[in-house]
Amino acid sequence: MKNIKRFIFISLTIPVFMNFIFSENKKKVILQKGVKIMKVAMIIAKDGFRDEEYLQPKEVLTKAKINVDTYSSSTGTAKGMLGATVKVEKTIDELKAEDYDGIIFVGGMGSSEYWDNPKAHKIAQDAVAKNKVLAAICIAPVTLAKAGVLKGKKATVFPSEVSQLKSNGVNYTGKDVETDGKIVTAAGPQVARQFGEKIRDLLLGR
Repeated sequence: MKNIKRFIFISLTIPVFMNFIFSENKKKVILQKGVKIMKVAMIIAKDGFRDEEYLQPKEVLTKAKINVDTYSSSTGTAKGMLGATVKVEKTIDELKAEDYDGIIFVGGMGSSEYWDNPKAHKIAQDAVAKNKVLAAICIAPVTLAKAGVLKGKKATVFPSEVSQLKSNGVNYTGKDVETDGKIVTAAGPQVARQFGEKIRDLLLGR
């Protein structure tokens, strides 16, 4: 008799338990679907981007589960100053700031190709207009300055280009990494990781 009662009890409780497990798993799936995957676009020079300024922030962001897409002025293999190579499949002509949570202009000698590039200027302007995180390191802040998005704002840059920021109405602070609202600038490769960490923290609301 006891065995029969035990069998009945198990028969009744297993479906309830399984239904609970199924419901909890379903909730997890729904919650996962509801989580927004953050995306960042990194813009590098086709020839002469600074390796650390691309690789280290990218590593910081990907570890934080932030997706990174890489853009340049043309597709193919982009070359870093120290020998890194990156396969580029998207050009800045395709980049829309509204598709991303953040836009990053990577420095290096070659990044001067964007200083007077109308498309690069529009990307920076659209990023600010749409309240995105906008960042630039090394000599790349010159692109932001010439786009007009740093006027009256605090920013930093590689020492050789300080005059270019000042002549465009930028409040140059000389810090290694500077933040003004959602705009992050950094002085060079020695603070590339710190630069990436600041961008990550802004994106994640830390």
